[in-house]
Amino acid sequence: MRRDIGMILAGLGMFLIVIAVVLPTYIAGQVIKFPLNYYYKAILNSPNTTYFSATKVKEVTGAPVQAIYTLKGDPSKGNSSTAVWNLFTYIYDTSIAPGPAQEIQIQNRTFAFDRKTGELQNCCGHMLDNKVYNESGVVGYVFPMGTKQQTYQVYDTTLLRPVPFTYAGTDTVDGVLTYKFNENVAPTKIGFSPLSATEPEFYAINLTYWVDPDTGALLKVDEHQQQFLENAITSQRTTTLFDGTFTPTAASVAAIVAIDNSGRLKITLLETIIPIVAGVLGAVLLVWGVLLARKRRRDFTASGFDAMTRELSAAPPPDDDPSASQVSGGKHAVRSADSGGRAGVVPGLDGNRTAAERGVEGENPEAAGGPGPAAR
Repeated sequence: MRRDIGMILAGLGMFLIVIAVVLPTYIAGQVIKFPLNYYYKAILNSPNTTYFSATKVKEVTGAPVQAIYTLKGDPSKGNSSTAVWNLFTYIYDTSIAPGPAQEIQIQNRTFAFDRKTGELQNCCGHMLDNKVYNESGVVGYVFPMGTKQQTYQVYDTTLLRPVPFTYAGTDTVDGVLTYKFNENVAPTKIGFSPLSATEPEFYAINLTYWVDPDTGALLKVDEHQQQFLENAITSQRTTTLFDGTFTPTAASVAAIVAIDNSGRLKITLLETIIPIVAGVLGAVLLVWGVLLARKRRRDFTASGFDAMTRELSAAPPPDDDPSASQVSGGKHAVRSADSGGRAGVVPGLDGNRTAAERGVEGENPEAAGGPGPAAR
């Protein structure tokens, strides 16, 4: 029974050791992915903004502007390798009463991306303001899991193409180590606005992202964006469409850090804590099981030797007279024959007996334990 328990413990220990090796090297990579079902709302403020009001048909300066970004996953469109998220962007002037007058920009976007690398995928109903574009590069709202200190190509929804985000060092956001990435786009012509068919529209942006390198989550943003019209002949700025610097509220940063910490905990559990615990416990059970199995075998061997010793101790001593043993034919015949054989071969073994003793045995067979005359 003890040996069976030992074998079971040893087998369980081997299983846990295998789990400790496979979990961080393979299983974690299959489990740790960007979620299909996701929800997050970020609020960014630009306290001193200039923008062109379509309702007032003029520039508004020094306005307090707020941008609300609402991200929501669509599990019905995603799968094991691709996630589909919807982004609703609402930018408005907080100093104006709710209504069309306060709206500055509204945008709807659906994007699909790889659940580990964050690379955009042209599938699953992706669109930008009800138009389909060929998107490529990193989505930007998430970076690859295991983000590296390198330049990434991130898709810009205004330029409709990927642009370089350059690694700019490390920083901490609410205690989380992050990598900083900068996007710097010099004024670039993007076409013409409804305001003028002769003055081209230009776009420029300076954007800094703080990214958790372990999870790929975007934790913080600092954005200075400009859009303006320019005289085609003089290259002078004629109309400012938008000029503002957005930073997230403390509550928005705290909320995304809390979501990120949950993801970091999952990674730590699957890649570090559980493998260590499983490996140590597996090694203990393996050694314990082997010791139990070996101890059972030693106990069995020792008990076997004890039984043989007791049997030999209880047996009567062998008879030294070969002739009497041969005549008796009893149960000690074999032992007597062996003794007689040794006496004839080993010098001095038979010589230890006196002539008188040999004579007496010859004259009186009964003294040697043989049968008397009546038996013959």
